[in-house]
Amino acid sequence: MFYMDLRHEGLKKYRRISGSAEYVLKQRAQAQLDAWEEQWQRKCELEQKRADRQKVANIFESKKVKAQQLTAEAQSEIENLKSTLASSLRNQNPFDWESLKRIDQIPAASPVMPPEKPLSIEPLRTDPKFAITKDIWNWLIPGLRSRREEAAAQRYDTAWSSWHAEMRELTRIRDEALAEYETKLIDWKRKKTEFDRQKQIENEQVDQLKTRYLTKDHDAVVDFVNFVLFNSKYPDLFPAEWQLDFISEAGMLIIDYELPALDAVPTLKAARYVQTRDAIDQTFLKDGEVAQLYDSLMYQTCLRCLHEVFQADEAEAIASITFNGWVNFIDKAVGKPARACIMSLQSTKAAFQQLNLEAVDPYRCFRALKGVGSSKLSGMAAVVPILRLNRNDDRFVPAHDVINSVSEATNVAAIPWEEFEYLVRDIFEKEFSKNGEEVKITRASRDHGVDAVVFDPDPIRGGKIVIQAKRYTNVVGVSAVRDLYGTVINEGANRGILVTTSQYGPESYDFAKDKPITLLDGGNLLSLLDKHGHRARIDLAEAKQLGVAREER
Repeated sequence: MFYMDLRHEGLKKYRRISGSAEYVLKQRAQAQLDAWEEQWQRKCELEQKRADRQKVANIFESKKVKAQQLTAEAQSEIENLKSTLASSLRNQNPFDWESLKRIDQIPAASPVMPPEKPLSIEPLRTDPKFAITKDIWNWLIPGLRSRREEAAAQRYDTAWSSWHAEMRELTRIRDEALAEYETKLIDWKRKKTEFDRQKQIENEQVDQLKTRYLTKDHDAVVDFVNFVLFNSKYPDLFPAEWQLDFISEAGMLIIDYELPALDAVPTLKAARYVQTRDAIDQTFLKDGEVAQLYDSLMYQTCLRCLHEVFQADEAEAIASITFNGWVNFIDKAVGKPARACIMSLQSTKAAFQQLNLEAVDPYRCFRALKGVGSSKLSGMAAVVPILRLNRNDDRFVPAHDVINSVSEATNVAAIPWEEFEYLVRDIFEKEFSKNGEEVKITRASRDHGVDAVVFDPDPIRGGKIVIQAKRYTNVVGVSAVRDLYGTVINEGANRGILVTTSQYGPESYDFAKDKPITLLDGGNLLSLLDKHGHRARIDLAEAKQLGVAREER
């Protein structure tokens, strides 16, 4: 598998994506960057429109038009949400594998042969300007004709010498230009050959991926579904993130899909300019209307997701789909971030294809398919997913008891890094296991940026926590914190914990403060050990003398 980290500074978005083929991964990465850029452009255009409208806000007509525009935009946005499922049904085209292929040409144009410069005409001895003056004085004055003939010959010789020198210089310049052109042409042909070769290789990867998909290869099916879901365009309020698991033997696909929170739904209904108060009054949807719109949108999204994957699956690799809709939201009861699976639906392809989605009521259809969810999804009531993502990750390895070997003489900053990772796993197992959580440690060579994982089965507060261990003797830079945040997103986790034997800089704390990240330094680690009856020490200077800094990871 290949991995790539993507960032968009304008939108403040970060995502790590993976794929089994490097070129396919590049395609997904470019598609994600293009989608972000389109979203950014829409945002910039919207802000620019608002800024432009603000410039003329003091003019009555402009304010009236602004209110009309706000109303039109609000109604259009709401209508788009109401037709989330219908908009997908209008597009029944099969998945276009050719769209994944490169059709671009080498950016640099072929070098152009230097143009021929017009040459001056060679002077001829017979040109009139080199002839002598013919008059009576040639006969009356002795030697005048001879002197005139010598002067004419001198003018010709001078003109011809100048022309000949000019020809030599032009020839030299021409030869140099041709030599430079030939060099550039050879280099361009070499680059074009390499460009075409790489283009062919990457296009062959698409063909290979399609072949593997048609043979129902596990990784190819997952890549295929990723493309189908990514090509499905939703409003910007959707996180556009998901996690997949595919049980190829049974043709069972599990989609953990990130849904928007209730407060992301637009609430503006209409706007009206009141001249007497020189103000724009806005009318908003009532709470009940927002909840109704949200519930409808969630049911439509679930059905649309199943429809698009089933419809695109020409290889008949997917026999059933389990859709788990997850939401990150602020729990109004405690005012803290929370995460819950609010809906879960499982359907076979055979059963789903019997539906006439153009005429169904999304809520009744969801219930008829035995979907699980509260009567009001907007209430964020957690449900247990019908089928969960596989937790038997092949990165996980059996536990290795390290914590009981720790004593007051143990310098945690100097123990082997493998042992440090096991120590972190041990201490978090003690910390979490009392509440029924499960802690697993990953294989060092296949951890994908994860050293340990905590699984909490609680349907309300539960989820996944990823842990990274950094046995450092130097200050942990902000890049490590950014990497952890990317891992949290890529793993579909609720939270990330970074543990180190050293300290973090101000930038690290600043980056983590608004994100689901916990930073534990050496002092915190020793406190955790002490809390569970194990005393140890951290001596960074001693660890540096032992050469630990050379193998920090």
